[in-house]
Amino acid sequence: AMRALSVDFETAKLMGINVDRTIAFTFAIGSALAALSAILWALRYPQIWPFMGVFPGWRAFTAAIIGGIGSIVGALVGGLMLGMVTILLVAFFPEAAGYRDAIIFVLLVMILLVKPTGLFGEKTSR
Repeated sequence: AMRALSVDFETAKLMGINVDRTIAFTFAIGSALAALSAILWALRYPQIWPFMGVFPGWRAFTAAIIGGIGSIVGALVGGLMLGMVTILLVAFFPEAAGYRDAIIFVLLVMILLVKPTGLFGEKTSR
């Protein structure tokens, strides 16, 4: 139902999909996953402050863009690639540990220069 709604609302309604319930269910799943990740982040770093979600948000956004917006496989590959680069960079070059976020964003720019839609992104007709 979610995939049908992402393509066309009217056709999904004609096929008998309850649009309002599907949208509410989608937001419930997204909110539950965000709450779970916030709980896990707060357990790892036991302090509460207003901007505590900015750092993982940047990483998740970067992973999604590297993989390709709209591609679940791309987001998975982008997240794994981002994690591997982060850990291997610190393992092989410990003196560059303070620059790992900058290096990740340089990697993002390099990938977007070669493939503007990400690794698994779809080509647009524009």
